[in-house]
Amino acid sequence: MMNTLFKVAVFLLATSSELIAKVMDHPGREEVTIDRAKLLDKIKGGWAGQTIGVSFGSYTEFRHNGTFIQDYQPIPWSDGQIKKLMLEWPDLYDDIYMDLTFVDVIERYGIEAPVDSFAHAFANAGYNLWHANQAARYNILNGLKAPESGHWLNNPHADDIDFQIEADFAGLMSPGMPNAASALSDKVGHIMNYGDGWYGGVYMGAMYALAFLHDDVDFIVKEALKTIPVESSFYQCLADVIRWHDQYPDDWKKTWFEIQRKWTEEVGCPEGIFAPLDIDAKVNAAYVVLGLLYGKGDFTKTLEISTRAGQDSDCNPSSAAGVLGTIYGYNKIPDFWKKGLRDVEDMDFKYTRMSLNKVYDISYKHALEMLRKNGGVVTPTQVRIPVEPIKTVKLEQSFEGVYPIAKQSINQSISDEFSFEVEGTGFVLRGAANRNVGVAADYVFDAECYIDGKLMERAKLPTAYRTRRYELFWKYQLPTGKHQVRVRIKNPSDKHHVQAWDYIVYNERD
Repeated sequence: MMNTLFKVAVFLLATSSELIAKVMDHPGREEVTIDRAKLLDKIKGGWAGQTIGVSFGSYTEFRHNGTFIQDYQPIPWSDGQIKKLMLEWPDLYDDIYMDLTFVDVIERYGIEAPVDSFAHAFANAGYNLWHANQAARYNILNGLKAPESGHWLNNPHADDIDFQIEADFAGLMSPGMPNAASALSDKVGHIMNYGDGWYGGVYMGAMYALAFLHDDVDFIVKEALKTIPVESSFYQCLADVIRWHDQYPDDWKKTWFEIQRKWTEEVGCPEGIFAPLDIDAKVNAAYVVLGLLYGKGDFTKTLEISTRAGQDSDCNPSSAAGVLGTIYGYNKIPDFWKKGLRDVEDMDFKYTRMSLNKVYDISYKHALEMLRKNGGVVTPTQVRIPVEPIKTVKLEQSFEGVYPIAKQSINQSISDEFSFEVEGTGFVLRGAANRNVGVAADYVFDAECYIDGKLMERAKLPTAYRTRRYELFWKYQLPTGKHQVRVRIKNPSDKHHVQAWDYIVYNERD
């Protein structure tokens, strides 16, 4: 008994000395103490909230583009919905399994894992990708490293939503430390995004981090925006949403119309130009904030509004419910929304070796490591979180001076060569390499693109969907004027073909 008491006394003395030393190392710094059990509960709430949100919005994804979902249209929710979706539609959960790829890298290589580890893991993973992620995967597999893989000159989807829906892990492992989350987002987010596309992830990560220490949704939304440069269009869009909420505090649809009027003019993602689809990060982040502000901390209202806003309406409620789930903590998420959750918590997400129960524990472990790294203190029952002024990340803006002026349909197969003329400062040629009907084997075309008679680029065009090039060729920042574009297929195949769909022409804005 005396020996046990002596060990406890020594432990308490050592722990007290550690706490005193930490405080003396940072005089005047604010610190917040929370119980470790509460920390774990909030981490669980964040992951559970994401899963609930993406499951709730599943059947609405990109079915309401340029309009919101009317009140009379029900959005189903049932006990078995999450399990049914995980079994029958596993690719729905790209919001989660993309996060888990990065969580797994940190688990294997530590919180200081180099950017190449993250890039290699996601580029070689077995799941399918789209938009900025797929463009980045192609870049990485073909020798272009991060951050160039996400830069808008190399990735026409740089402003898309991709990292915005994948940055949850950075905030959940940085409790109360948005600057730490931003540093991690700088490393990972530039693999696939740049500018507003990167800012979407920085902003979401900051909201998650702040949700550990604050339960005022309005404060979290506004405080997290301090991470974003005021000169950026992302900041200005989100600041507008906050202002419109103040102006129309009881009518989210009025704010939705203001977002639609001012911010939905797409200049980046080629798929969304002259089309109602809008996968732009800032617009969909605006819908996340719309749900959070008008939901007023109510889980149901938040999910309903962020889903009914339309566009990427599974990812947006996933982000909103993830932040709100972190505020609530797992145990306080209403039972109605946890219907069926326990039935799937031991199921690994497809393409991963990780379930919710596994990631709850792993993410908690990473949060403790991140706290120690950033000057926090971890005791057997509590953590002391260092609270520092939020730092604004660097300014970067995609597609400067780039403005779409025309879209020309083609819809023809390129057997050996194809030419067209553009008048402006840039173009994107959309299309895909495919197998002919009945052909099982994939093929890789070798293609060249010439502009005004000069070789601009050589590129591989795989027919395999997982490794495909998302656009055939593109070029921005050309001299103003007329340009001849010629595409040459060096190794034609009678079993495969390259289909050109259309091309977009860009010029400087008048």
